Amino acid sequence: MFLSLGIIILLIVSVLIFFGLAQRVLDRMKLNDKTAILFIGAMVIGSFLPNIPLFSGLSINIGGGIIPIVLAVYLIIGAENQEKTRAIMASIITGGFVYTASKLLGADPGTMFLDPIYMYALIAGLVAYLIGRSRRAAFIAGILGIVLSDIAYIVEITLTNTPGGTTIGGAGVFDTTILAGIIAVAIAEIIGETRERLQGGTKKVRLKSDEEKNQMASFLSEDYFDNEKDNNEKDNKESD
Repeated sequence: MFLSLGIIILLIVSVLIFFGLAQRVLDRMKLNDKTAILFIGAMVIGSFLPNIPLFSGLSINIGGGIIPIVLAVYLIIGAENQEKTRAIMASIITGGFVYTASKLLGADPGTMFLDPIYMYALIAGLVAYLIGRSRRAAFIAGILGIVLSDIAYIVEITLTNTPGGTTIGGAGVFDTTILAGIIAVAIAEIIGETRERLQGGTKKVRLKSDEEKNQMASFLSEDYFDNEKDNNEKDNKESD
């Protein structure tokens, strides 16, 4: 049985979660391992289920459309107000960037140096991090941005009466959605980890500098009091 790129990535991520290698990232996203595995399983199983028909040739894939939206909403609800707003705005902006890029670049692999799946996932991941900033907001914007761009395309063909049907989250969109979320989190993790280490190093240098200053102040203070003591003893002897 042929497995798509998105499913392979999800299986790899589930293995990392099972062995505790992704715990740090999950903690930053406020997502426990059981919930993460549940969503991953739902996306994998849902991708093999029949699409749900909506209207006029439009349908939605469970694993690539419904579950990612549910996951994004679940994470948004658990976020603080500021991060919640940032995640929603980042999702809309990411969707706009991907939709615009699809109009400019097209979907023919022969017209670009990267396969469209990787190209649009990379665009979504980068924009999602730049706007979302945090790991959770970046992940939300990565997966939801791709879904929103797909919805924008559906709105376009509906308004222009373009013949033919389409599926939200189907085929390559499923792979792109998964890859975009992973790229967004990976960028956020790498940059976030680097920033934390740099700030930690700066903090240590500052602490060391403060300790040296305190030691110097203590030394000068002791030296001052010793001199005062000697002067007082000298004055007492002279007075005697």
